[in-house]
Amino acid sequence: MTAAPRRILLTGGSGFVGTHLRAALAVAYPDAAVVAPAVDVRDPAALAALVAAEQPEVCVHLAAIAAVAAAGRDEETAWQVNLHGALHLANAILHHAPACQLLYVSSADAYGGTAGGAAPIDENTPLAPSNVYAATKAAADLALGSMVARGLRVVRLRPFNHTGPGQSADYVVPAFARQIARIAAGLQPPVLEVGNLDTWRDFLDVRDVCAAYIACIDRRATLEPGTILNLCSGQARRIGEVLDALLALAGVTAEVRAAPSRVRGVDIRRTFGDAARARALLGWVPAIPWARTVRDVLDDWRTRCAAMPEHA
Repeated sequence: MTAAPRRILLTGGSGFVGTHLRAALAVAYPDAAVVAPAVDVRDPAALAALVAAEQPEVCVHLAAIAAVAAAGRDEETAWQVNLHGALHLANAILHHAPACQLLYVSSADAYGGTAGGAAPIDENTPLAPSNVYAATKAAADLALGSMVARGLRVVRLRPFNHTGPGQSADYVVPAFARQIARIAAGLQPPVLEVGNLDTWRDFLDVRDVCAAYIACIDRRATLEPGTILNLCSGQARRIGEVLDALLALAGVTAEVRAAPSRVRGVDIRRTFGDAARARALLGWVPAIPWARTVRDVLDDWRTRCAAMPEHA
C-alpha cells in the first residue's frame, strides 16, 4: 500500500457521507490534516486559491446537489454544482497540485435506463441517465475522465444506494424510518406515505462506502488514472421488504398509503451492481450486515424524535 497521506482535501465534508468519512479518515490516518472547508464549488477562484494553499495529496469530492428531487426542482443549480463545480475543482488540481489524486464520487444512478435488466451492472454498462441528478453526475464523470489525457489523476467511483445513521428523510430508507419513529412516538397518526414499493435496489451501508474510499487512498499509487469502480453489494432488495423490516423492528402497525409525490417520474424496476473490479483492485467487500444498517437508521430516527420531536 502507498504511504499514508499527510494532507487530504474533502469537499462536502459536512454532509451525510462527509460526516462519516471524516470520522473514518481520522481513524485511518490519525496524523493527516483533513481539510474540509465550506467552499462554494461554483467559485473557480476560491477553489484555485484553496488547492494552491493546501497542496493536498488526495482530494475526495463529495460536494453535490445529491437528492434527485432537489436537483429536479432547481436544474440550473444542480448543473452548476454537480458538473461545473467538479470541473472547477479538477482544473484547480491540475494547475496547482497536479500530483494530487482526485476521488470523484459519481453515482450508479448515471446508468439509468440501461440498469433495469436481469444482469448486474458492471463498469462497462453504458451511462443512460433518466433524471437531472443522474445527468449531471454522468456528465461530470465523463468530463473528468477526458481530463486524464491532460494529466488529471482521477478515480471515478460509482456507489449504488447507500444509507445509514444521519441520512436525511429525502432518501427512501430514512424516509420510512422517520415516519415509523414518529408513529411509535405518537407524533403522527399510524399512516405511512410511500412511493413505489415494487422496485428493487442495491443498498450499501455508508460506512462500507467510506471504507472503499479509504481503500482507494491506500492504493492510490497503483490505481490507474481514469479508473472506474462500482461500489455495491451485488444484491437487489425490494423496497417493500425494507419497509416491512423497519415496521417489524419497531413493532409498529400502520396503514401504508401510496403518495404520488413520493413516486419518481421514471422509476427503474430493478437494479443491482457488480463490484468485482473493486474487489480485485481494492480488496474491498461490504462488511456491515444489512440488518445492522436498518436497525441503525431506525435508532437514529428514534433518537431524533426523542431529542427534538418538533423538528423530527
